[in-house]
Amino acid sequence: MNELVVDSFITFTLSIIVYFVGVKITHRVAFLRKYNIPEPVTGGLFAALVALVIYLTTDTAITYKLDVRDILLIYFFTGIGLNAKLSDLITGGKPLLIMLGLTLSYIVVQNVVGISGALLAGAPTQVGVLGGSASLIGGHGTAIAWSPEIAKMGVDNALEIGIASATIGLILASLIGGPIAQFLIERNKLKFSGHEEPSVGVSFKEAETGTINHTNLMAVFLMLHITIIIGWFTNQFVNDLGLKLPLFVTCLISGIVLSNLQPIFLPKLNWPIRTKALAVISEFSLSLFLAMSLMSMQLWTITSVAGPLMLILFLQTIAAILFILFILFPLMGRSYQAAVLSSGFGGFALGATPTAIANMTAVTKAHGPAPLAFIILPLVAAFFVDIANAFVIQIALNF
Repeated sequence: MNELVVDSFITFTLSIIVYFVGVKITHRVAFLRKYNIPEPVTGGLFAALVALVIYLTTDTAITYKLDVRDILLIYFFTGIGLNAKLSDLITGGKPLLIMLGLTLSYIVVQNVVGISGALLAGAPTQVGVLGGSASLIGGHGTAIAWSPEIAKMGVDNALEIGIASATIGLILASLIGGPIAQFLIERNKLKFSGHEEPSVGVSFKEAETGTINHTNLMAVFLMLHITIIIGWFTNQFVNDLGLKLPLFVTCLISGIVLSNLQPIFLPKLNWPIRTKALAVISEFSLSLFLAMSLMSMQLWTITSVAGPLMLILFLQTIAAILFILFILFPLMGRSYQAAVLSSGFGGFALGATPTAIANMTAVTKAHGPAPLAFIILPLVAAFFVDIANAFVIQIALNF
């Protein structure tokens, strides 16, 4: 096998092209528009399929360097934090606790479904854990971290199974969120009611009529960079205390703190939060992050573990949809915001937090803002899930 390594600058450039390919395809396919499939998902999957064809015909694997992708993720979550108002966080107290309880419960459900699927397929139960919260709610990082432990239990290709499960889960997560929200909005005749500016992305109408110039874009970038610097120092301090947190989490927290202290200590400062300029930069960062993530998938690595894993992931998809429709949506209040959170939970339960945000962004661009949803889901995903997931995975493996 030959390998073609694409450097960071070319990867960044290609991701923009991939995004526009996704825009073109989405605008031409009514199904994709109706069910709010994010444009970078469409383009990223198309690019991944092109890479698969190249691999099958030339035996050449395309590998992208993704340094820029990590920076875009930090931009995005910093913007989410800056848009968080204290009033929203207070209002979100009860929904936040409900979402947290539902998410922690679903970690258990996901492993039960995974182990059951493995037993049905005649595979070791450890494969079910890999096809459960270790790779789905946990994502690629958790799957890779637990693979050596599971390999010691007799699953020799644990790493391949974990990566394949996380990869397929990312695709499924990108595809089910929009249709779930659309179904709930249409069935319950839900509408956005309020006057909030969009926290991520601008509506299709606003994209045509909004007033954005180089000055307010530069002001937003300055605000983002100051917040990221504070978040970086905070991250170093937290790590020195022995608590390991991703950089995007401390940047998210720094954004929340700064935006809520600014009206108290610097009330005359023109603080550009919840502006169209910040919304555009946030969506730019998220769109290219997602495009890079999906176009860099090496789909040919999945074929070697396709058998039992396909059954497990099929069951996981059905379980996620049923959980969202019959448990999460009703408990979150059957509101428009609950529908937006439902699309996000679909992205998060099977994929990753950025996928969840992309799903919610596509829905809110079409139907209206839901700023509280963009606070609740990242907070739940960032602070609580990884610790609880590690605990549940260990119990499931012992079982």
